[in-house]
Amino acid sequence: MADERTRVGDGRMAHHPAETKAGLIRRLRRIEGQVRGIARLIDEDTYCDDVLNQVASVESALNGVRKQLLEAHIRGCVVEQIASGRHGVIDELMVTIGRMTR
Repeated sequence: MADERTRVGDGRMAHHPAETKAGLIRRLRRIEGQVRGIARLIDEDTYCDDVLNQVASVESALNGVRKQLLEAHIRGCVVEQIASGRHGVIDELMVTIGRMTR
């Protein structure tokens, strides 16, 4: 299973197995469609409760993507950086988790 690597601004690379990356992209495209659907519902003056339920569905789907990415980040990037002696990644991870839990 080949990793696809994507360079970030500071030279670090994100790497995800091809099937993981494809799965994430599929999920995000479905979410994108759900968001467009919510916009349509609002444009069509759909009952607020129905729209709110769709918003909750999108939030749940995004939380699933977030969990999958966080796990991949910890198991891959974080472990790799710690093994290379770059322990600053722990501080970076804590800031990221703090943002996620606001």
